[in-house]
Amino acid sequence: MKQLLRNAPFRRLFLGRLVTNAGDSVYYIAAMWLVYDLTGDPAVSGLAGFLSAAPSGLQFLAGPLVDRWNLRRVLVGTQLLQFTLILAIPAAAALGHLSAPLVLVVMPLLSLTNQFVYPAQSAALPRIVERDELVSANSLFSLAYQGVDAGFNALAGVLIAVVGAVTLFLVDAVTFVVAAVLFAGVVVPPSNRTGDSSSAGAGESDGAVVADGGADENGESDDIDGKPSYLTSRREGIDYLRGTVVTYILVSAVGVNFASGAALASMPAYADSLGGASVYGALMAALAGGMFVGAVGASKAESIPFGRLSVASFSLSGLLWLASVVAATVFDSVAAAVVLFALTSIPVGAFNVLMAALVQSIVPDGLLGRVSAVLGSVASVAVPLGSLVVGVVAGASSPAVLFYGAGVAMVCLGGYWAAVPTLRRMPPVAETETLNV
Repeated sequence: MKQLLRNAPFRRLFLGRLVTNAGDSVYYIAAMWLVYDLTGDPAVSGLAGFLSAAPSGLQFLAGPLVDRWNLRRVLVGTQLLQFTLILAIPAAAALGHLSAPLVLVVMPLLSLTNQFVYPAQSAALPRIVERDELVSANSLFSLAYQGVDAGFNALAGVLIAVVGAVTLFLVDAVTFVVAAVLFAGVVVPPSNRTGDSSSAGAGESDGAVVADGGADENGESDDIDGKPSYLTSRREGIDYLRGTVVTYILVSAVGVNFASGAALASMPAYADSLGGASVYGALMAALAGGMFVGAVGASKAESIPFGRLSVASFSLSGLLWLASVVAATVFDSVAAAVVLFALTSIPVGAFNVLMAALVQSIVPDGLLGRVSAVLGSVASVAVPLGSLVVGVVAGASSPAVLFYGAGVAMVCLGGYWAAVPTLRRMPPVAETETLNV
């Protein structure tokens, strides 16, 4: 990993990711708690979770644009736009017009902007590191995502109790500016892998390559050269994945993400019943901290058959999740619940890194933005639907019921991987050469 950090483009991309994720962590905790604090209604928290997660289902629409546009400009532009949006909250508070509807408008707009950021980062990564460095590079990116989440989720929970949620939006605004400066120095080299044809395999390139996606440094689109239209480009990302093992993986992700979306949207009310904003921050920090540990250790698991590793990982995660809810609701031990919640996400963190490395090492550069966007859309589309369930269940039951449901869903996911031969027999990531079944 030290060698990776000597790579200047990777270092700037990594540091930018580190800073912007710190801002995202603070923003999400502050926004979800602020909505709950302004209304006292877990159903509205569920709506907030839905509005925040729903744009993720549209990420596949951003993929073709990411593959065409200058990647550096995408990264910088999104940060500056988010800076502008986030300032609306403290400005409204200063003018005495802060309301839950305003927060509910800002949340999906910020999330929609983010749908361009992560496909752009995924598309840039294999161009600035070697293939055999992808697992380590994704581990570091997960460190930026999960490690920062762990610290800043906990910090946000404490700061909400001390200075209030609105102040945290000002902190978030600063992080977007810093990230924009870092991304401005990232130079993505030309693609050196073919694959931007309409075939599901790796079609022949015409030999022309450009830096930073499908646009040159002057921002010129390649449509004038007879390249595929936006709709054709978008379809290519979907066609590439059709009939591959990823289809089976996404089916499993939809179910568990539905349950997880419901549980996480009810987190403010769940945490409030256990102790308030500080408990909310602690639980979110535990979730991110476990993901961070799993991401760091992912490289040690790349030689283990991916199928068997996934069966064990999801089954264990589900049991630990259930144990965490039992510790909180039956034994009234918040500390034990937090520790078990952290352990729950360690296997998931490792899985996410290995899955990202698998896709990035096989999918051609010219399709990577589109494929990453399709994966992000399908995997996350059930999260907002799960969040809406909170509004129905919260009135008839308690948030704990949703947490039990998420644990059961995770155990079932492990069973699904064990029952589907195509998934169960997947070889180690390091030995996988194709996504085809």
